[in-house]
Order: sequence, then C-alpha cells, then structure tokens
Amino acid sequence: MRVYDRFELPPDKAELHRGAVRLEWWTIAFFIAAVALLAVTLGQSQAMKAAWIEDMLGLVPPLAFLIAARYRNRSPNRRFPYGYHRSVSVAFLAGSVALFGLGAYVCYDSTVRLVTGERIPIGLVELLGVQIWLGWLMIAALVSTMVPAILLGRAKLRIARQLHDKVLFADAEMNRADWLTAGAAALGVLGIGVGWWWADPLAAVVIGADIVRDGVRTTRGAVANLMDNRPRLVDESGPHPLPDELLAAVLDHDWVADAWLRLREEGHVFVGELLVVPTDEEDLVDRCARLQRWARDFDWRVHDIVVAPVSRIDPVPTER
Repeated sequence: MRVYDRFELPPDKAELHRGAVRLEWWTIAFFIAAVALLAVTLGQSQAMKAAWIEDMLGLVPPLAFLIAARYRNRSPNRRFPYGYHRSVSVAFLAGSVALFGLGAYVCYDSTVRLVTGERIPIGLVELLGVQIWLGWLMIAALVSTMVPAILLGRAKLRIARQLHDKVLFADAEMNRADWLTAGAAALGVLGIGVGWWWADPLAAVVIGADIVRDGVRTTRGAVANLMDNRPRLVDESGPHPLPDELLAAVLDHDWVADAWLRLREEGHVFVGELLVVPTDEEDLVDRCARLQRWARDFDWRVHDIVVAPVSRIDPVPTER
C-alpha cells in the first residue's frame, strides 16, 4: 500500500485548475488597472473611496489562490505527513479575514461621516480644454469596471463548483460584490450631483456592510473547515452529499455488516477514516485494501482514506 500519495486532481480537473490560474492572473491585471483608474478620479467621495478600497481588497483572493496553488500539491514529508492540501484552506481564511477587516473600516468611517453630516464637494476638472463635472468621470470609471467583474465572477463560479474550490468561490463572490459596489457608488455620486449630500456616505455604508457580510460568512466557513467540520458544498449552503453516498455504497458490499465513515475537507479533497464490521474474517486484509482502493475510485474528491475492521460500531451521538 502506498503511504505517501501526491495525486490530488484527475486530468480533467487539473485542466480546469490551470484555467482557474489563468483567470486569477487576468483578475489581478484587471484590479490593478481598476485601482489605478479609480485613484485618478477618486475626489473626496466616500462611495468612491469605498469602491476603491474594495477593488484593492479584490487583489487578496486571487493572490491567495495563486500562492496556495504553488503549495497544495507538494508531496507529503516527515514534517507534513498529510501533505499541503490545507494551504487552500489557509488561503481561504486569510482572504476572509482581510475582507472582514477592511469592510468594517469602510463601514465605520462612512457611518461617522454620515452621522456628522459632512458634505463632500465634487468640483469641476478641465479635460481637453473643456470643464466638466468630476462626477461624470467618476461614474464612467465605475461603470467601466463593472463588466469585467461580472464576466470574471461568472467564469470563476462555474469552475469553483466543479473543483470544489472555496477560495475560487470566495473570489467569485468578491467579483460580484465589486460590480454591486460600483453600481452603489455611482448612485452615491449621482446623489451628490442632485444635491442629496447624504447619498454618498449612505452608499459607502451599504458597500461596507456588504463587504462585512461577505467577510463574516467566509471567515465562519474557513474556520469551520480548519476545525474539521463535515464537508459542505462550495457555497456553504448545506452539507456535501458525498459522505452519505459513499457510506451507502460501502454498506452494499456483501461482506460488510455495518460501517461508519468520517470525512473532513483538506482543500479540494476529502480525507478520513472508514470503519467496517465484517461478516467474517476470511481474507480480511485484502478485502480492506480492495475497499480502500474502491473508495478512492468512487469519487475523485476521496483522496486519502483509512479502512479499519472493527468488531462493532457504537451509535454515533446525535448532533446538538
């Protein structure tokens, strides 16, 4: 039996992962351009400031994904006998905490300005010899960042679900927040143009609250992953069906009287233990070895599973 196994993604999934890497490099290039464009038209608008900060935040998930991609498939060794799969989970946590922290700052700063009634002026600028309202340039810059964010986010969502990659999914959600933020900021700037001074800081508060919401949700999921919670769907909407499907298939083996399965997530893959109560002890070692290979072939996500025979399995305590 092979003790150390480097394999993680099958060929078709590995190709998808390479596509995700290319998407992340495109994302970094897009956000660098977006940050530079918004910096030029920033002015004193709180909504523009919030959108600018969120675009800078948008660099965190793709950078975390690319760093994890360099480590996740390294071979296990004496220091890390389980391998480096959890580099993906660590990257997920790092991006989530950054998202929450800066979202809280934007929300606090904008709320203070809204409560104190600070009025933000948006003046005129001269462009090609013509004086125009800076707000139009702000809105043009914001709208120009919306379409790429929508396209990148949709492409990442599709790949994230196929790869079971929560870092990529969080990045796709960040792209969704980016274009929603740009829309809210544009409305805030328009509000200043029609004399509604409160529209700008209010839009910034809404943007900050949305960032905080995403940060809380993703941080909670990242911490739960590191605490070995039951595998969940990539969007955290519910438990992953694979453990129940695998256990039911194991119980269909004629020599298995009872079985119990425990899986946890390590990046893209699931690892854990399978306890089986055999009907008899004939050829038991070979049976367990064949069952281990069968379980790994059941689904590509089942990466490292230990099969152990036991005499009986006590009832599992109900979840509280």
